[in-house]
Amino acid sequence: MQNRRKFIKNVSLISLGGILAGKSDLANASTLSTFSVNAGKKIGLQIYSLGRELFEDIPGGLKRISQMGYSTLELAGYRDGKINDIEMSDFRKMADDAGLKIISSHLNPPMREYTSSNKGEIADFWKRAADDHAKIGVTYIVQPGQPSTRSTEEVSLVCEVFNEAGRIAKANGLIFGYHNHDMEFARVIPGGTEMIFGRRAFGRNMPENIEVIYDGFLRQTDPELVIFELDVYWTVMGQNDPVEYMQKYPDRIKLLHIKDRAVLGQSGMMNFENIFIQAYKNDIQDYFVELERLPVGTQFEGVKKCVDYLLEAPFVK
Repeated sequence: MQNRRKFIKNVSLISLGGILAGKSDLANASTLSTFSVNAGKKIGLQIYSLGRELFEDIPGGLKRISQMGYSTLELAGYRDGKINDIEMSDFRKMADDAGLKIISSHLNPPMREYTSSNKGEIADFWKRAADDHAKIGVTYIVQPGQPSTRSTEEVSLVCEVFNEAGRIAKANGLIFGYHNHDMEFARVIPGGTEMIFGRRAFGRNMPENIEVIYDGFLRQTDPELVIFELDVYWTVMGQNDPVEYMQKYPDRIKLLHIKDRAVLGQSGMMNFENIFIQAYKNDIQDYFVELERLPVGTQFEGVKKCVDYLLEAPFVK
């Protein structure tokens, strides 16, 4: 399949070169073809993928991202009105100058244990964060950190907090979302003291009202206030099918993290074609590449390989 793709791509480059400039060399045709493909695909990047490399030269780094073929960004590193010590308005200006649109941001309240006594403190965090993000014109503020959920009661409390965060976001013209990892696919029981993983969740003594944490989040949050950003890789690592979740919750999952073990398409364990087919059926508008597990100093190279994979993929529109 890969050889066939390369063959088709090369034929396209030669054809384009002949049409646009009969005497142009193949390199010029390649440049024109890349520009044409980039213009037709809206590909986002979660800046966490670049780690500290991006912050060594933010204006230059953002321009490199744009030139690779990315068009939108999801932020990471928010704290007290800044993104990794950079004023949010300054970061927005640099992104604008590079031709990149910031549409989402990852951020967490400063506590993992949610209780009835700290709900007000969590709400205060979201009020400040929503105000800061509204000023730079993002659409989504997304929590990527799982609060403590050892029982169905804790899941219910977390959902109350999520709904309140959603109300605060909505009041500021934003949308609140939640991003999963693999732990959300553990199960919990009423009065439980720990998350139950794998085969243990199907033991003979498990009660009928055992519930998958992620399904509990989806069931108990208000669709008018909370959306979900499905990380397709972590869903697979949680022993679940991201396509099935998109089919089951087409009106709740509004964003995707397109992720693999490392560079997209190299592990062989992710069926990105089926994932994109279902995403388009659900009319999911935005997704973000996220990359981890690369040695320091190779992140830019990695995100370039990821966008190249998506630009060449015939199933990505």
